[in-house]
Amino acid sequence: MNTVKAEAAEASSANAQLVAGLDTATSGELFEAACRLIPGGVNSTARATWSGWTPYPLFVKDGKGSHLTDVDGNQYIDYLLGLGPMLLGHRPPRVTQAVVDFIQNRGTIFALPTADEARLAQKIVDAIPGVDQVRLCNTGTEAVMYATRLARAFTGRNRIIRFEGMYHGFSDAIYWSKHPALDKAGPDAHPVPVPQGPGLPKGVEENLIILPWNDADLLAETLEREGNDIAAVLTEPVMCNTGCILPRPGYLEAMRELTARHGVVLIFDEVITGFRLGLAGAQGRLGIKPDLSVFAKGIGGGFPVAALGGRADIMALVARGKVSMAGTYSANGIAIAAANAALDELAAPGVFERLDAVSDALRLGLDKILKDAGLPAYVVGLGPLMQVWFAKGPIHNYRDAERHADQDTFRRWWEGMLGEGVLFHPGAYENLFVSTAHTHADVTATLDAAKRVAAELARTA
Repeated sequence: MNTVKAEAAEASSANAQLVAGLDTATSGELFEAACRLIPGGVNSTARATWSGWTPYPLFVKDGKGSHLTDVDGNQYIDYLLGLGPMLLGHRPPRVTQAVVDFIQNRGTIFALPTADEARLAQKIVDAIPGVDQVRLCNTGTEAVMYATRLARAFTGRNRIIRFEGMYHGFSDAIYWSKHPALDKAGPDAHPVPVPQGPGLPKGVEENLIILPWNDADLLAETLEREGNDIAAVLTEPVMCNTGCILPRPGYLEAMRELTARHGVVLIFDEVITGFRLGLAGAQGRLGIKPDLSVFAKGIGGGFPVAALGGRADIMALVARGKVSMAGTYSANGIAIAAANAALDELAAPGVFERLDAVSDALRLGLDKILKDAGLPAYVVGLGPLMQVWFAKGPIHNYRDAERHADQDTFRRWWEGMLGEGVLFHPGAYENLFVSTAHTHADVTATLDAAKRVAAELARTA
């Protein structure tokens, strides 16, 4: 049996229920059909069975505001939010209308600039402390590629420090040690680069130094020993790709001081945190000013658009044409219209105060419910970004998560909440996202569901 047929057969033999008591049979049928044509039945790893969507992912009918409806008619309070882009909820009216108007009245792609691009750039520069100039692109992966290229060109050095458990896109040069098997990843204090999978070219890992996150002493030792060869430190300011892990007090401050001392470019990957933790992103909320910054999910109101910005002297390499940033679809009219409208929405008075209030009510409420149920669990997060950890102790980096997080209990938690009409990703290494469309009524309904699920988890522990 070939691979495609095997996948289809596996889907066909799967139980039609994704979780007990929830009719998702149509999703199962659509997945079986998709497997005949699409490898794995989906078009991104995050939706695949091996990422937790077993025996099949939900197929979506539509989304509106903070809610999503699947093809079987089940409705959910949505904390998946497209893995983050739907910061304004599904189909935000102003963003939707701006895109429709642009297409109907002006077009889509011209391969020439429009005045709208500079207006968007001004909004980004005004909002983000670490951005003097900005170039637009299509995805976070592209923006990270350009950021590391700029850092190498600016410093004349080759090596990049990146941290275990973080995801910075799928380019060959950086797609290493995202979630490596610990028996292949080397000692705790001296990790070795592990490819995310086969097909990555050998040799590129020689330009990477892998470190555990949240260890300022080890970062200092590495920069002292090898700083003359290091072009950049690439990091998320909040670790968002191994669940949600906050920086230890003083860690980012130490990182900023150490990179400046050694002439190393500090790159913040704010694909998830940018425009989500405030209009100024994580760097504004946490008070750390990097040299280069990457943005994507929070910027476009659900449309594919990304940005790379930073210090004027580094960005000057692009202005002079020394470093090329190209792309037919970069700054296309649809993306620019969406991003301009989205940033106008986010800049309105009181938006982030209301978003934080709803998010805090959810995070603190979930944490209390889990503790009151006697479960070894807690919630970590900042603003509208959070995750539940089923663990007996704190988690500060990827290896802590691998060793101490109870993935089986998280799966039971997810199944229970999905059955109650609350949607988030089935993997503990993803996040719960809150949008400006979520209300306190959504939170109340979510917490009521959580009480029932937590009680059942405690009863069957």
